[in-house]
Amino acid sequence: MSTPLKRKINGTASTELPHDEFFNKLIAEEYARVIEKGHTYLDFTGGNLYAKSQLAKHYKLLNENVFGNPHSTNPTSQLSTKLVEDSRKKVLDFFNADDYFCVFTQNASGALKIIGECYPFNEKGAMLLLTDNHNSVNGIREYCAGKNGYFEYCPIQYEDLRIDIDKLNSLLKNRSEYANKLFAFPAQSNVSGVKHDLNWIQKAQKLGWDVLLDAAAFVPTSKLDLSIIKPDFVSISFYKIFGYPTGVGCLLIKKSKFNKLVKPWFAGGTVTLASVQTRHHYLANNHERFEDGTINYLDIPAVTIGLDYIESIGIEKINERITGLINYLISRIKEIKHTSKVNVVKIFGPEDRKNTGGTVIVNFFDKNGSLYPFEQIEQKANAELISIRSGCFCNPGIDEINNCLTTEELSNYFTSRDNGDYHDMISFLNKMRGATRISVGIATGRKDIETFISFVRNLKDKAI
Repeated sequence: MSTPLKRKINGTASTELPHDEFFNKLIAEEYARVIEKGHTYLDFTGGNLYAKSQLAKHYKLLNENVFGNPHSTNPTSQLSTKLVEDSRKKVLDFFNADDYFCVFTQNASGALKIIGECYPFNEKGAMLLLTDNHNSVNGIREYCAGKNGYFEYCPIQYEDLRIDIDKLNSLLKNRSEYANKLFAFPAQSNVSGVKHDLNWIQKAQKLGWDVLLDAAAFVPTSKLDLSIIKPDFVSISFYKIFGYPTGVGCLLIKKSKFNKLVKPWFAGGTVTLASVQTRHHYLANNHERFEDGTINYLDIPAVTIGLDYIESIGIEKINERITGLINYLISRIKEIKHTSKVNVVKIFGPEDRKNTGGTVIVNFFDKNGSLYPFEQIEQKANAELISIRSGCFCNPGIDEINNCLTTEELSNYFTSRDNGDYHDMISFLNKMRGATRISVGIATGRKDIETFISFVRNLKDKAI
């Protein structure tokens, strides 16, 4: 794990961030617009920033060629097909995924929806989820329940937001009566930044589980080698990795599990033959089976450009940089206290920050120890052109744990009304929900970190 180095400059301590010279040059060349517009961007888990060169290369490709719908053999169609297949191969090579099909989707949620629609849930089917899942994974439970399957959650621990190991071992071992079992969890939390142990994949598979790995928050800053780690299904969002394009994700399906996904319908591009006079159709026997209609053939070639860009930097270098940045930020803001000795921020998650990504969630407190509403913090940041994120981040599990909400309280709320939102729930329960998330990325510089530290420091000795 990379940690910032201390050195003396003019007699005062300064922090040497990993690969600082390299990334300072990269930021100046590729992300100058962020500096020119006066932004401090700290929402990389929400969406990465695209590099200037990515746009230039994609525009050149579009401007100098003629592309047609790939579902044909004419010249413009063939060119589109070639570049799409080049991108597909690039994705598989990037993740060392020779044993997988790459299905292009609109986003990571679209990839997860394929699993929900097509996994053989029934009365003999079960789904195990982690409390730390994104809502796009949580939503798969509705497909399971709708087909009379069984689902349940494995908790994470309040103290460090990591998996409850004993509970997960028990849940994985004690569901042998189910024929089709799907275990879904994130490689990295989209909220706390905790990287969950990927050894659970093989452990679960040995006990008869298929494993769905949500890699959307993990792969922007960490290497995922699918020749070593072998989940059955992997969901990925490309704009989370390199910012552009935003309309393309993918589902990686292990070839040995491809036919386990039963597609309930067919669309253009997914069949080799269909009839209207008889109820017959033949589904394609590869990735095309799940790519409904016309794929995003103009943007998919930009995936190759984006992955080339990441490779030109090096994922290990990115990982070291991100680890150094977030550790420095955390070490500084946790030291800031009001004169009353109350900490300005409370940091959620593991104290040691081992095996975590470039994301941290915090709550802010005034000089009297009163909790700032997260909306108020975001509004203050907005006024200073600081982009952070507040709320529950499409991850209700972590929020329920951090704010100590009980099953009884939640059940009472949901059974008392047909519709609601977080503000309504806060009023009903008389408990806070939400937090503030800060996340760093490729385009984060020292100035961004120092700006946020100053933002926190400026709340010192202030009252709500």
